[in-house]
Amino acid sequence: MTNQHFPTGWDEERVRRVLSHYEKQTDEEAVAEDEAVFKGKGRTVIEVPSELMPVIREIIAQYKTAARA
Repeated sequence: MTNQHFPTGWDEERVRRVLSHYEKQTDEEAVAEDEAVFKGKGRTVIEVPSELMPVIREIIAQYKTAARA
């Protein structure tokens, strides 16, 4: 790795561990990991037209602001 700029909390060792995890993972394990994320409670994943994303982001920002109040 020639670029030594890592996000806060990351270093070369952490990057190597993450890469190793995904390189050793079988297809079945990868699918199971992906499916587990979507089964989490309190969130929903939907497909929407890209042009609606600015409106959706604004609605989410308004929701977060109201929830903090």
